[in-house]
Amino acid sequence: MKKNGIESQTLKNIAFTAVCIALCIILPQAFHLIPNGGKIFSPMHIPILICGLACAWQYGLICALSGVLLSSLLTSMPTVPQLPSMMTECAVYAVSAALLIHFLRKGRRFSGIYISLVGAMIAGRLAGGIVKAFILGNEYNLHLWVSGYFIKAFPAIIIHLLLIPPIVRALAKSGFIKE
Repeated sequence: MKKNGIESQTLKNIAFTAVCIALCIILPQAFHLIPNGGKIFSPMHIPILICGLACAWQYGLICALSGVLLSSLLTSMPTVPQLPSMMTECAVYAVSAALLIHFLRKGRRFSGIYISLVGAMIAGRLAGGIVKAFILGNEYNLHLWVSGYFIKAFPAIIIHLLLIPPIVRALAKSGFIKE
């Protein structure tokens, strides 16, 4: 079905992406009420990863870049020094999640969602670390990368693995996104 020349699924993707961008601003505000809650739980990653898994890579990329930038401009989170690595990390999350779920050909079954999610989380952390290493030079090392992206983020990784796949699966079962 088309509305004014735009497919229904395209309109859903646009609206869903806008909601995810708004969540990129709202969720961190709630989690920052907890001391170090933003760093520990990585709440901004949740809507970005969901958008990447639920929509095409273009929507995920727009969500990641817009969400991170708008959150920084409106709330100062992430801070300006963190912005390049965070934008890179989140953009790679969204694009790789979308591409992996598309090319795995497992649809939105749990196995395809988990494989795509884990692959995206690894790729995004690698990309963010590379940008930090480029910016910080000799001040940044493997220990800092592992500590920041895996050890401190361990609760976030667990939460993302428990929360995101059921949400994406529910969106698929409801017909909101293509199976």
